[in-house]
Amino acid sequence: MNDHVRDLASVRDATERLLTAVAALDNADVTEPSRLPGWSRGHVLAHLARNADALVNVLEGRPMYSSGQARDAEIERDAPRALKTQLVDLRDSSARFQETGTAPADWSRTVELRNGVTDSAARVPFRRWIEVELHHVDLGIGYELEDLPEDFTEREIAFLADRFAGHPDVPSTRVTNGTRAWSTGRDSAGDGSAGGDAEVTVTGPAPTLLGWLAGRRDGAALHVEGGPLPALPPL
Repeated sequence: MNDHVRDLASVRDATERLLTAVAALDNADVTEPSRLPGWSRGHVLAHLARNADALVNVLEGRPMYSSGQARDAEIERDAPRALKTQLVDLRDSSARFQETGTAPADWSRTVELRNGVTDSAARVPFRRWIEVELHHVDLGIGYELEDLPEDFTEREIAFLADRFAGHPDVPSTRVTNGTRAWSTGRDSAGDGSAGGDAEVTVTGPAPTLLGWLAGRRDGAALHVEGGPLPALPPL
């Protein structure tokens, strides 16, 4: 079961780690490329701020973004800003998200995100946690997948395994770090749990598995049995 109160606290802590790390940069650093193709660090920071506001919209029953084009235009608009402006915006938008998340609400209700995707309101804080943690890594400023909280890493592996479950272009795959295992791809259970006869087994440390599933690493360091490493669709 999702514990939105616990996840909100995790989002707060992750945001403070991010803000502290970014505050050590300078204006020139913000204009440097991030690890995301075509995006500077300023693009990543702008996206994080606008995503916080977008998730406030979701929790308050409004469309996440007015349109995909408007979302992209806002990121492009805000990306070139000076470091101080980026920090103030990210801190303020994150505070708005926390304030909305602590307001009385029916956390069992269904909410709508982008592109018709729906989820329970209780999982929105975890979705924000994903954004903050992975984009902190994407900044390329010394925070790596191996630095992510262990509980976050395992939950995100399960989340992504579930996302690819039943996908016709992904072979039935068992993903394991040697201690825990998840299933994904064709004929998987659809809940991220391990089960059934997988065509392919992918084994490696949890951070490396997460990097592959999230499109942050190519998976070359993983051990694969039963066929080649599955090619995953973009997130």
